Amino acid sequence: MKLAKLTASNLVKEYSQGDEIQHVLHGVSVEFIQGHTYALTGVSGSGKSTLLHLLGGLDQPTSGTVFFNDLNIFDFKPAKKDVFLNKELGFVFQFHYLVKELTVLENVMLVGLVRGGSMHVCKNRAADLLAQIGLSSKVNHYPGQLSGGEQQRVAVARAIFNKPAFLLADEPTGSLDADNALLIVNLFLKCRDEWNMGIILCSHDRDVYSKMETKFWLHNGLLEVEEAK
Repeated sequence: MKLAKLTASNLVKEYSQGDEIQHVLHGVSVEFIQGHTYALTGVSGSGKSTLLHLLGGLDQPTSGTVFFNDLNIFDFKPAKKDVFLNKELGFVFQFHYLVKELTVLENVMLVGLVRGGSMHVCKNRAADLLAQIGLSSKVNHYPGQLSGGEQQRVAVARAIFNKPAFLLADEPTGSLDADNALLIVNLFLKCRDEWNMGIILCSHDRDVYSKMETKFWLHNGLLEVEEAK
């Protein structure tokens, strides 16, 4: 099987603040390969979340681009981009973006239904994923009835539902206790083993990012890499 690649090419990101320009990324170029695991680390405000959003096509760079294989993701028409985001990438954000009117089970199922999956298959897969993260008893609850950590775990199940080529995760264990954080990281690695999911995550948690094969340090708008030994 040919492995997918997600490649940042000379990404620059700047924000205007009144008369001042804030320089966040200064020409970041990096290649991520499906089936490999990567951690983005750095102090708060260094641009980790910005880089993750650019890699997923959720924000526009000031200059530079991102390629999925040989395709410039910023050239995608809206319909193609929607399919790309639903099929190839999974996202875990610091804010969970669960649909408050849907149950936990429905929130997880939704991405599969959007892709055209059958109600029966999507329901069974969602239930299985929720069982793996210890939330079987919450399938009929609504997001407002969950703790922050439970909502985060639901967001994780939703992100991996469609078996994406890459998971982009921003502090995916930020509101979890140590046991549940380990559960989630091990689930990510299980997905890597099962279908070669690539993992790109931002984390301040050493127990989380130490399990990734390649660690990047984002500093002064540039990436420094330390290969795992």
